[in-house]
Parts: sequence; structure tokens; C-alpha cells
Amino acid sequence: MDIYLIYFLRVLEFLLTGYYYILIAYVLLSWVPSLHQSKFYYYIALLANPYMRIFRGILVIGMIDLTPILGFIIYQFGLSSFSEMVARIAAGS
Repeated sequence: MDIYLIYFLRVLEFLLTGYYYILIAYVLLSWVPSLHQSKFYYYIALLANPYMRIFRGILVIGMIDLTPILGFIIYQFGLSSFSEMVARIAAGS
């Protein structure tokens, strides 16, 4: 297998894992209303909203929005599947 493809896939895996942690930071910071006006929260929300917006309003029980849990489960499943694929490609080379 081409070493550049493996390198590219590893970098992409690293970036996708970093995005997962951005999603976690977004949800945790959303619980603190005083942080919603900070620049840090603005940039985290700017990065996380495109993905989280897909699930918004799907899983609402009373006043509790369980959308982030659904988003995390689907993202983690996709990330682990991608990581497994990269590991198999790297092992086959």
C-alpha cells in the first residue's frame, strides 16, 4: 500500500478524533451560560454546530435535550469504524 495514503488516513483519523473532543467541549461549555459570550465558546460552537445541528430536536424529553448523546454515539461509531479500517489498511501494507 502506498505510504502516503496511510499517512493521510492517519492524519485524518487524528483530526476526526480532535473534532470529537471539540464536540465534547461544546456540550460541556453549553452548560455554563456565562461562557456563551466568550470568544472561546464562539469558536467551539462555530466548529461543532454544523454536526450537532443535524440531530437538534430529535431526542427531546420534557426540557432535556438528549441530542448530543445521539450525536456522540453516531460519531463514535463512525470514528471507531474508520480507525479500524485505517488499522487494517496499515497492517496490510
